Amino acid sequence: MAAFNLTPYDPSTFILMGIPGREAAHVWISIPFSVFYIIGLLENFMLLFVVSKEQTLHKPMYLLLCMLSLTDITISTSVVPKALCIFWFDLKTITVGGCLTQSFFLPLVSVMHSTILMTMAFDRYVAICNPLRYATILTKGRVAMLGLLGLIKSILFVLPLPLLLTRLPFCANRIIPNTHCEPIAVAKISCGDITVNRIYGLVIMFLIIGLDPMLIVLSYGLIIKAVLKISTNEAHHKALNTCTAHICVILMYYTPGFFSNLAHRFGQGIAPHVHVILTDLYLLIPPMLNPIIYGVKTKELRDKVGKYTCKW
Repeated sequence: MAAFNLTPYDPSTFILMGIPGREAAHVWISIPFSVFYIIGLLENFMLLFVVSKEQTLHKPMYLLLCMLSLTDITISTSVVPKALCIFWFDLKTITVGGCLTQSFFLPLVSVMHSTILMTMAFDRYVAICNPLRYATILTKGRVAMLGLLGLIKSILFVLPLPLLLTRLPFCANRIIPNTHCEPIAVAKISCGDITVNRIYGLVIMFLIIGLDPMLIVLSYGLIIKAVLKISTNEAHHKALNTCTAHICVILMYYTPGFFSNLAHRFGQGIAPHVHVILTDLYLLIPPMLNPIIYGVKTKELRDKVGKYTCKW
């Protein structure tokens, strides 16, 4: 990749401010950051361990849940270690390569996360609306293929983001008011025209936070239609209970993500430190809560996790 056209002062680095205007509180802010991060890692690695060990959990639903856990681990790990270095050691510099890498991987994993949620909605649709053919429609091979197609889609959508950054000139201002290199945050400090960056960012936002949820809503509309045809209340409850955890995770992911993206582009009246903190919490809290939600609402997974935790 081409290098940024940076200033002669230090053409190889940017400076990440952390939480702008709240530098004195960085140590205190780091406490919930590190706690959420560690809890999220432990929970997601536990989920991956339990699913890998238990043959009875080698089903499409749990394989997709493992993919979701991997994206959760990647999202938080892409941000938190560098943020803690800023908070604890005042290590604010980041190389151009490091910044480009973050600008690529964060959106990549976010798009992949959205694609997995959409695939999980399809999984629930097949399980409830066509249960007799579920095992033949969603085989392990097809789940792996859907995961691979999701990764290819994510790469194709996201790759232009860092490439568009490389065409921008950067003058005296090398300071990014953030804890990480969000593509639009990097573009905003350029002294060039960022219209193309803004437009493409909006296209990505509405394609992912627009199209994927529409397909999810369609799947759940068909699920509700099928559930209403089920005669017994017990069957109603069982069918809806399998979807509750997924619906909670979807709402927790898309709702703050949509408003965070809009605020970053149009929320000039929002204090910078508020936006940065909310964005970071959006990257930290779902990875911590997703395994809890699925563990609480999914009895089979809850029992298997309990089996291993009781041993320890």
